[in-house]
Parts: sequence; C-alpha cells; structure tokens
Amino acid sequence: MATRSEKFRQAAIVYLHVGILYEAAVYVFWRQGILPEARGPAWVWLLVGALIAGMISYALWRFQKTWLVLSIWGLHALRIPVLIEGAFFQTAHTGVDAAQIPSAFYLTALLIVLINLGFLARAAFDL
Repeated sequence: MATRSEKFRQAAIVYLHVGILYEAAVYVFWRQGILPEARGPAWVWLLVGALIAGMISYALWRFQKTWLVLSIWGLHALRIPVLIEGAFFQTAHTGVDAAQIPSAFYLTALLIVLINLGFLARAAFDL
C-alpha cells in the first residue's frame, strides 16, 4: 500500500506530465498556425503554462494539503465538458475551426484528464 505522502507525490508527478502534454499541445497548435492570435503571443502562454504546471506540481509534492488537491481537482474537472464536446460533437467553442483539430485529440485529452483526476482524488481521500 502506498502511503499518503506517496500518493501526493504520485499526483504531483502525474499533474506535471499533464502540464507537459498541454505545453506540447500549445506548441504544436502554434506551429500549425491554429492557435488564436487574439489571445496573445504563444510564447507568453507557453511560459505561463509551464510556471502554473510547475507551481501546482511543487505545491502538491511539498505541502500535501487535502484542500489544495481538491481545489485543483475541481478546476481540472472544468475541462471535461469542452473535451466531451470536442471529442464527440466537434462544436467546441475554442475560437479555432473545429475541423482543424481531430476529435482524437479531444478524446485523448479527456482520457488524460480523467486519469489525472483519479490520481488527485486518490491523494485527497487517501484511497
């Protein structure tokens, strides 16, 4: 059985990997020319995303607070409706032509988010 501390560390590592995947997606969108320019320069979003993913992973690893992991779980769960819409209905309101992003992208992101939510819940409830 994993200890409570190990579960928080695992959740931190999984969240860091999710952050890396999101960073890679932003980079690929930028290189493909499908990142909305109205939201600012891509390098700013890449930097902000890396900082946020790093800080959240560090906080999960270092502080191991239930309220923190549940807050992150709640915010991360907000991604699910957009991912379901993109995976199954191709009408996502992302500011990007839905035809440019394959539904497999959204389906894969949905799977990754659900795995991450599982690790976060496991740490929060010491399952």
